[in-house]
Amino acid sequence: MNWLITGGCGFLGTSLITSLLSENNKHKIRVLDNLKTGTLVDLANVCDFKKINASNASFIHDYVEFVEGDILDETLAILVAKDSDVIVHFAANTGVGPSVDDPRKDMLVNIVGTFNYLEAARLNHIKRFVFASSGAPAGEIEPPIHEEIAPHPVSPYGASKLAGEGYNSAYNRTFGIETVVLRFGNVYGPGSLHKNSVVAKFIRQALLGEMLEIYGDGGQTRDFIYIDDLIDAVLSAAIKPDIGGQLFQIASSRETTVSEIADTIVKVLLAKGVGDVSIVNGDTRKGDVLRNFSDTSKARKMLGWKAQTGLHEGLEATVDYFMNLKKEEL
Repeated sequence: MNWLITGGCGFLGTSLITSLLSENNKHKIRVLDNLKTGTLVDLANVCDFKKINASNASFIHDYVEFVEGDILDETLAILVAKDSDVIVHFAANTGVGPSVDDPRKDMLVNIVGTFNYLEAARLNHIKRFVFASSGAPAGEIEPPIHEEIAPHPVSPYGASKLAGEGYNSAYNRTFGIETVVLRFGNVYGPGSLHKNSVVAKFIRQALLGEMLEIYGDGGQTRDFIYIDDLIDAVLSAAIKPDIGGQLFQIASSRETTVSEIADTIVKVLLAKGVGDVSIVNGDTRKGDVLRNFSDTSKARKMLGWKAQTGLHEGLEATVDYFMNLKKEEL
């Protein structure tokens, strides 16, 4: 297959590329990234690539094609999507905090950017489009979250991702594009150096000798999913027949408080010789929901997918990854 991965230099993108290249050397991969988060060093760590102009993209090479650009460039979107079999749309403004700080930027990137690549899929006659969403569109509801719950987003981030889900549904129903929406839990794992999610942030703070800051009392819950499990779901969403127009919760189906995740990270670090880690509680963050975990039974039934990695096992692998980095890289 010919794969276009937006945001392909980031944590999710490089993890998907690693999986694709280990699975089948016949896959052809093109990456679009603006290098605001992921870097060319990150890409080089997982594959041989060459930087090309979108007008010269061809899917005939034995290396990953890299195109630098922004998803808000609609002309570039049409060019870079040419001859793709599937678009995996990871590129986004991620997280509640940035969306609260700059809701207009969040709206533009997550709504207009997604629209641009759905349009690119339509104009290039690309049949499959995988959209990375989040549990945030569901909002403040009684979990577990499932696909039929009416969404009530709390944060601008949740609202922008919900709009992206809506456009995916419309392009499936109106134009016949096989859109598949994946609502990811809180993903963590090796490769998450540039990610500012709670697991990566806590490990980074601990290794730098800083206090682990929890927003609020730490009683808020999340559903943490290991990167390898998430990538397995993406692969299934890209190739499974007869799932166009579907939305899936992709998470572990386990509810974990932020205080529990912090305590577990401290224990894992202590077992590896990193002690004297302190935890402090800060102010509650605007836009955060209190409880969040998912019912993944639809993904089990239709995708044949289920998370396999236990939390302690996944955190050990993630801590090992961060401990192997140089201090100046953290």
